[in-house]
Amino acid sequence: GLVKAFAKAFQDNLWLFKDPFMHYISYQGKSILASKGTPLLMKKWTYFFVNLWKCHFYLWSQPGRICINQLYNHSLALLGYLSSARLNSSMVRSQMLENAFLIDNPINKFDTLVPIVPLIGSLAKARFCNVLGHPISKAIWTDLSDSDIVVRFGRICRNISHYYSGSSQKKSLYRIKYILRLS
Repeated sequence: GLVKAFAKAFQDNLWLFKDPFMHYISYQGKSILASKGTPLLMKKWTYFFVNLWKCHFYLWSQPGRICINQLYNHSLALLGYLSSARLNSSMVRSQMLENAFLIDNPINKFDTLVPIVPLIGSLAKARFCNVLGHPISKAIWTDLSDSDIVVRFGRICRNISHYYSGSSQKKSLYRIKYILRLS
């Protein structure tokens, strides 16, 4: 009886640490715990972190104030960027060479979205465009040499392209580049 109960408790505790894709981030007083696990796993990790903070770091946190959101339903603000993601279901068709049948395998594809509205807002704040995304000329650049303008433009385009290069929304990236080219 006691051995079975201990073995079951050990299995349950082992299951808590089973997911290798657990990420903990702390930024500007906010903590983010990311996992591909189930909501039950996230609740267990939340309980673990609340106790860790309380016992070892003397930080008091209320478990009721901790929100668990699924990434494809909510956006995540981190390091000054707004990251949105959705699970995009697509079908992969498999065919056996020797047999004449097809198998449709549904797979979930992680699809990132470019937050175009905040990006246009940032460009409007820096006076590259208006709030609608229409380019405006940058009068301050008239004092710069041609090579300085090209270097600055290239750096801005590279930074945006590197950060959002994995996105499937290429039209949004082209719109940002269009604004920068005509500014």
